[in-house]
Order: sequence, then structure tokens, then C-alpha cells
Amino acid sequence: MTSYFRATGSLRAFWLLLIGLLASTAVGTTSAQAQSQAQSTTRTYTENPRVVIETSVGSIEIELLPKFAPKHVDNFLNLVDKAFYDGLVFHRVIPGFMIQTGGFDADINYREHDEISVPNESFNGLKNRRGSVAAARTDDPDSADTQFFINVVDNPSLDAKRGEPGYTVFGRVIDGFDAVEEIELTDTHLRNGMAGVPEQAITILSVRKR
Repeated sequence: MTSYFRATGSLRAFWLLLIGLLASTAVGTTSAQAQSQAQSTTRTYTENPRVVIETSVGSIEIELLPKFAPKHVDNFLNLVDKAFYDGLVFHRVIPGFMIQTGGFDADINYREHDEISVPNESFNGLKNRRGSVAAARTDDPDSADTQFFINVVDNPSLDAKRGEPGYTVFGRVIDGFDAVEEIELTDTHLRNGMAGVPEQAITILSVRKR
């Protein structure tokens, strides 16, 4: 798959390990279909909604930012309403980079869902900074679906650049970063061909709106 990560020299092996780490496994619709689908579920917001992710290592509170990424926020809240994330795990953990969830259970079985493909909104001015929450996707900019990640450091390489979409930021952690750091520093291994899987499953117990 095409990756937005680029490196040469001694860093090449490190970046090769990261290729595809932010890939979502859903098969995307066309951009036109995704646009139509997203518009049909647009909500009205009077303030930034907040959600609490209860995990097996603590709670993480996230403020969503619909003014900047309305389609991604709509999609995320639709999944929350369906309790889609309950029982899933953080399946890709890369210290000094990000922690990712939203696709697999503790046995690394992919959770099936209705076909989703959210149009890219990475040109919204929000950056992949420490504590920001962004949508995972494949090399198709409009392929975001259920998976998301939390940046544990500033990751400017994931931001949109002139003529090149990035990874859409749609929220930020406002409480519980101690839990984020505990997840980041957990021991990981290779499992089912997937790198960065925690040796001890870190499970999402629930995601609820405040």
C-alpha cells in the first residue's frame, strides 16, 4: 500500500515498520457515495460533545470538534450510539508515536460493520499534536471508517500538506492522559501478522457521551 511516511538512510527500517500502521481495514466506497452518506447523518451541535472511553486501564475523556470535522464527528457518534466500540482493544501501540483502536477484539478478530467511508477533512487546520484524536485510514484519503488513534507526541508528518491530504483530527483528549500513557508504554508483540499488539489486552469497556 502507498504510505505517506517517507524516510531514507538509517531511519528507513524504523519507518518501514510504521508503514500501514494507520491503515483501516474497511473497503471504502467512492468519494461521492461517502459524501452522500455523511450528509445524510449530519447532526446539529450547540457545543462540542464529549465522550468518555472507559478502558481496562482507566478512563479517557475526549472533546469532539464538529466545527472542524463534522463528518468524522457524526460518524464517531453514530458508532458510539450503537455501542460499536465496546469490547474492542487497542491493537496497535507504538511508543513515541500513537495508540490505535476501533477495529479488533481481544483475539484480534476484525469487527464487521456496515460499510462506512468518511470524506477526508484533514485541511481543517487541526494538527496531529500530542493528545489529538484522528481517524485511521488506508492510502485512500476518503477511506476512514471505525478506527481512530490518539497521538502521544506531535506528529507533523501526519498533517495535510499542500495538495496532499493528511489524517483528519476530529477531537482531543481533555482528561485521562495518564491512561493514554499507560497504554503507550505497555509491552507489545507481533500477533497474527500485526505489529504493536499489547501482550496483555487493553480493552474498551464502553464509550459513552457525557
